[in-house]
Amino acid sequence: MKPTAVSADVLFEDHRASLKWEWVAGLGASERRFDEVAVREARSGADLVGYLNYIHPYRVQILGQREVAYLTQSSADDSARRISRIITLEPPVLVVADGQAAPDTLLSMCERAQLPMFATPESAAFVIDVLRAYLSRHFAERTSMHGVFMDIVGMGVMITGESGLGKSELGLELISRGHGLVADDAIDLFRINQTAIEGRCPDLLQNLLEVRGIGLLDIKAIFGETAVRRKMRLKMIVHLVRRETLERDYERIPYEPLTQDVLGVPVRKVIIQVEAGRNIAVLVEAAVRNAILQLRGINTYQEFVERHRRAMEQDD
Repeated sequence: MKPTAVSADVLFEDHRASLKWEWVAGLGASERRFDEVAVREARSGADLVGYLNYIHPYRVQILGQREVAYLTQSSADDSARRISRIITLEPPVLVVADGQAAPDTLLSMCERAQLPMFATPESAAFVIDVLRAYLSRHFAERTSMHGVFMDIVGMGVMITGESGLGKSELGLELISRGHGLVADDAIDLFRINQTAIEGRCPDLLQNLLEVRGIGLLDIKAIFGETAVRRKMRLKMIVHLVRRETLERDYERIPYEPLTQDVLGVPVRKVIIQVEAGRNIAVLVEAAVRNAILQLRGINTYQEFVERHRRAMEQDD
C-alpha cells in the first residue's frame, strides 16, 4: 500500500504543540511535499531528515547553532553562497532549531524561492528524533490483515485463522483475563525498520470488537482504558485451525519454530487446533509465555531432546 504524501502544512500542524515552532518564511508553499523519488529510495523515513548537509538533497534540513554559525560566520560573499546552495538541495522544509534567529539572507531566500521554513526553541537533536520517528511511521511499508491483534503479557500477538472459529470471541475472553485489545477484524501493519512490524487499529474501528450474536462492543467503555492499546510491535502470530487442517498441513510438534513473512519480516507463528472442550485462551497464553522463554534462550523441546539423549546413553 502506497503511503500518502506529507505536505509542509501537515508536518507543521502535526508538530505545532510538541515542537513549539513558528512558520517564519515560505508560507505560500504550504502544499510543498517530499520528493517521491527520494521517498522511494530512502531506506526508511529516518533518511528524510537530518542536519544541514549539502550531499543529501530532498530531505528536511535542520539548522542548529552550529549550522547557523557556519552560514553566517564568514565573509558576506561566502555566507551568501552557502545560503544560496540550500536551494539546490530542494528540501521540502527548513527548520531553524536551538532557539536560533534565522539569518535575514536566509529568510529572504526562502521567501523568494517559496521554501517553507519553521523556527523552534527546541534542540536540533530533539527535532531530528521527533521527525525521524514521525516520518519512519508515515512512510513505512504497510499492509492490512484480517484477525484480532492483542497485547498478551506485553507481547504483540495477532490471532488469525479459518472463518467461524471464534477469533473475536477468543479476543473477548483474553480481554476479560486482563490482556489488551489493539484491533479487531482489520489490522494495519507497518514495517517501521528492517526487523520490526508495528500493528495499529484503523480509526474507524478504534476500541471496537465485533462478537457474533451480540454485535459491536466498545471495549474501552466496558472494560476501561487499560483494556485497549493504541499500537504494538507484532512479535507473534497465533493461527487457529480445525483438526483436519492441522493433521493435513502441519506437524504435531514442529522441531523448528514456524514463521510467517509479513512485509519481508519473519514473524514467529504458532498453530492451535480448535475443537469443543479446549480452552483456547489458556492455550494462547501458554504459547505466548513459551515464546517469551524461547526468546530468552530457553527451548523446552531442545531440552527434552537432550534429556532423552542422556537417558539413552545411561541405558547403554
